[in-house]
Amino acid sequence: MKKILHLLIVFTFSITVLSAQTKAEKAVTAAVETLRQAMISGDRAALSNIAAEALSYGHSSGLLEDKAKFVEAIASGKSDFVKIDLTEQTIRVVRKTAIVRHNLFAETNNSGTPGTIKLHIMTIWQKQSGQWKLLARQAVKLP
Repeated sequence: MKKILHLLIVFTFSITVLSAQTKAEKAVTAAVETLRQAMISGDRAALSNIAAEALSYGHSSGLLEDKAKFVEAIASGKSDFVKIDLTEQTIRVVRKTAIVRHNLFAETNNSGTPGTIKLHIMTIWQKQSGQWKLLARQAVKLP
């Protein structure tokens, strides 16, 4: 009986989680994943495609980059992400704008120097010509 009750609870929770996201939230989730994969691979074209022309990319150090500097830093390996894990992600869509917050845990190899980072990230996404584009990003260090 306990097993059946447990399975019923897990099934109900799974259906609730899966149905909780709207179509727009699912599309934004996919865009965030595309960005994560592009940052790991350093794929210049993918990075350029996901970023809005007016991108404002803020680092936890206070460094601010535009689209060209953001793409170049990652594509060149100056900022090299070996692994990125995102947790506690929330998405709020308001018309053609989305606010995404999550924790980012990453292994890096910036300019050949291995390291790890723990950040809280807020990104702003804008739907442009039917595609969600990264418009702004700001990071703060987690303790």
